[in-house]
Amino acid sequence: MDKVVTCVAPVNIATIKYWGKRDEHLILPLNDSVSLTLDCDQMHAKTSVLAGPFIDEDSVWLNGQLMSIETNERLKKCFDLIRNLIKKREGENSQEAKWNIRVCSENNFPTAAGLASSAAGYACLVYTLANAFGLVDEDLPSIARQGSGSACRSIYGGFVHWKAGIDDLGSDSTAVQIAADTHWPEMRIILLVVNDSQKKTSSTVGMKQSVKTSELLKYRVQKCVPERTEEIIKAITDKNFEKFAEITMRDSNQFHAVCLDTYPPCVYLNQVSHEIISFIHDYNEAVGQIKVSYTFDAGPNAFLFIQQNDLSLFMSELVNVFPSEQPESSYLRGIKSTLPNKIKPYGFKPKDTGLLKYIMVTKLGSGPKCVDDHLLNSDGTLKQSN
Repeated sequence: MDKVVTCVAPVNIATIKYWGKRDEHLILPLNDSVSLTLDCDQMHAKTSVLAGPFIDEDSVWLNGQLMSIETNERLKKCFDLIRNLIKKREGENSQEAKWNIRVCSENNFPTAAGLASSAAGYACLVYTLANAFGLVDEDLPSIARQGSGSACRSIYGGFVHWKAGIDDLGSDSTAVQIAADTHWPEMRIILLVVNDSQKKTSSTVGMKQSVKTSELLKYRVQKCVPERTEEIIKAITDKNFEKFAEITMRDSNQFHAVCLDTYPPCVYLNQVSHEIISFIHDYNEAVGQIKVSYTFDAGPNAFLFIQQNDLSLFMSELVNVFPSEQPESSYLRGIKSTLPNKIKPYGFKPKDTGLLKYIMVTKLGSGPKCVDDHLLNSDGTLKQSN
């Protein structure tokens, strides 16, 4: 192989949350989950892969930092699974399977801050390796899942269903697309960044504690998630926004209730998060119907869902309620056609200035894709960042 392969992969945001594993090693979830894939233009992981007989050892750089592969079980697992597929295709003595691999990966958004960085990162790693070795027709979601569970959902665009499965070896635990991003082009996603620093309790640690100690998690897995999954898939298929929005908010609230039911509790939301929740419910009540919904992953940052026709009016209220001293170009990011309407008909009282670091507006997106802008030079050295 004499060329660098570079791909980008999107972030996905779950509306039915994955929380808890039935198998830690294979990363098999206790319950199904449903997600939306976001457009790569605003948030993505970018990964370059170079492999060949001239590379002396496997190496991975993440955001400019050299990672240890031998001490990172999940990273090593993805490398091994790709090499096993090469051997399956070419035989045990395959020369390509013996090649060492050099990887450089960067996120254009904060890592380990509850912004789904591991999902995008592992999906990108697996997709780029698959393109480098001609394995794009394999079951990539099942490989990505073993790097980071939710990464399997970032292999597809639009709306995605990760089926938990029942097989002990995980043969039926994979992701399938519910609908492409073109199915609901009016859907918009607003990211409210409250805190982009690394969170106190990682998702991996939090899940383990919840599985051990939360009684509410058992009820959620057995009763709530199966019903909600069926309902939200129908809402997506029918483009029923109000139903989609209500299920999304209820599931986010229950997920964080499970985190509080964990002993000792995992607290991912902060006071600003609760201010956002209250504002969304107040706004919907003022309008007279559900026009916007929220969900929070394992972090304080909010992801809001709204349709394009309702966006301008809502944004005018949002920037009024959560004011900033930053220039508008720094505070409002992403899709530029979303500048707020100057009319603020509901007169919500502004909160303290600076509660949000920034607001980003994006849309649904497709899955990973290859690009020409490499992070590695052809000799394997790191390119200097601009």
